[in-house]
Amino acid sequence: MSNIKRILITGASGFVGRALCQALLKNGHLIKGTFHSNEISPAISGKMECINVGDIDEHTDWNSALRNIDTVIHLASRVHKEAESYATSLSENKRINTEGTRRLATMAAKCNIRRFIFLSSIKVNGQITGRNPFTEESLPAPQDSYALSKWEAERILKRIGSETGLEVVVIRPPLVYGPGVKANFFRLMKFVEKGIPIPLGNINNKRSLIFLGNLVDAIVSCMNHPKAAGETLLVSDGKDVSTYELIKIIAAAMDKRSFILPCPPRLIKYIGRLTGCSEEISRLTDSLVVDSSRIQSTLDWIPPYTLEEGMRETVKWYRSL
Repeated sequence: MSNIKRILITGASGFVGRALCQALLKNGHLIKGTFHSNEISPAISGKMECINVGDIDEHTDWNSALRNIDTVIHLASRVHKEAESYATSLSENKRINTEGTRRLATMAAKCNIRRFIFLSSIKVNGQITGRNPFTEESLPAPQDSYALSKWEAERILKRIGSETGLEVVVIRPPLVYGPGVKANFFRLMKFVEKGIPIPLGNINNKRSLIFLGNLVDAIVSCMNHPKAAGETLLVSDGKDVSTYELIKIIAAAMDKRSFILPCPPRLIKYIGRLTGCSEEISRLTDSLVVDSSRIQSTLDWIPPYTLEEGMRETVKWYRSL
């Protein structure tokens, strides 16, 4: 029996989507990718069918995208935008992330799709861990509209799966880094490269991360492994680091000296509140640790890249810009 699958990937032009398409195409799978822009590289688009489905919400017509498909990998998602009110964020995230996912899964079940993989977020569990890491048994505690929309989508998917037989797999990753990363992680690399002093020497936190290549490999495992059906799985590189240690690892990958200054954590958080950057500061100072032992034991999955290897690949890309 052929192991070639016919896969629909939503958000194929995104950070994770581009890497996933490359990996699956390399393995000979037949890919349809949905996109919202012209960001799919010609090297990928020439080997797969690209479909623009328009807005993803409760009215999206997925019929042509789902035709002759056996697996759906739903990556497309809406995140919070700057200067956006909470009411707008809540409404739009629910429309796209929750109701859009419901629509896709409902139509997928009607089309007799076998497996549906949903990329959620560790933010469903919360944004800070205490003494114990998050596990699949941890109670959900979404803190913002994005996390809430993802949690509601997860619940809807589980219900659709139980009612129709659709094999739903939910993946909750922490911060994803790798070639193409943007936002805070990109800025942190820029600070290290330029030798800008970073006042995080007194921060004694722990953070779980996942390299893009490891996340792609985990998604592929969830696509193929029979025991993945019905599971919610937390994933990470398997090595938790403080922000101080992370900066050191980035500097080592760049062959640079890091400049980390001691500064009281309370002062850093106070400055964050004054500047409206509390959430960004929290990601640098608080702990968020994920226990990924379940996916390792259930799917026999081992991250193919260490954190240091992933960082070297990310730095290599950064220097090519």
